[in-house]
Amino acid sequence: MIAEELINQMIPPLKISDSVEKAVRWMEEFRVNQLPIVKNRQYMGMITEDDIIEKNLYGVTLDTLELGYKEAFVMHYQHFYSVMEVAIRNKIQVVPVLDEHQEFFGVITVNDTIAAFGQMSALQGQGGILILSMNERDYSLAEISRHVEENNAKILSAYVSPDEMDDYKIKVTLRINRTDLNRIIATFERFDYRIVAQFQDAAEIKDDQDRLDLLMKYLNI
Repeated sequence: MIAEELINQMIPPLKISDSVEKAVRWMEEFRVNQLPIVKNRQYMGMITEDDIIEKNLYGVTLDTLELGYKEAFVMHYQHFYSVMEVAIRNKIQVVPVLDEHQEFFGVITVNDTIAAFGQMSALQGQGGILILSMNERDYSLAEISRHVEENNAKILSAYVSPDEMDDYKIKVTLRINRTDLNRIIATFERFDYRIVAQFQDAAEIKDDQDRLDLLMKYLNI
């Protein structure tokens, strides 16, 4: 599931010419602590409820403020795990989504992301997740499936997305009908696949901490 599929159409952006009082009203109406601000559809940053209260910003317009969270966004094509990472890293409830032209596309709330993961898990049943990174020319779902099935497992779903760390690579997210992925991981590593993340019940993840655990910690703050 990608970011644009999770956009909350009920939460609009503020304009740079809007007042702080309008921002407060909208935060109360939409029950969020941050709202994005745009200027001619360009994302400018976000204003937060804490900033308004702590700095006593009442009585001014947004164009007079130094806005934060200018880098806190995802592109519309990114996987929803990236949405969780941005929310956790910046400790925000809403994540702005931009298009290829860096224009504002919409927002996703943390609750929307949790609901999406719950829906995906309910539809696919129990299992684990592996995320592989590879050159696009090396991608073969048939070969990947063969390695999984050699370990008496099945791929429930597969999703391909750009690797935001390398323009020449892709990420392949696999949902597998096993919670213990150790044998499958060993097989992939034997054939020189690079595993960038794993989600399973049976092992501690050292190289890539489980994003879902991070999300739960974030929500308990």
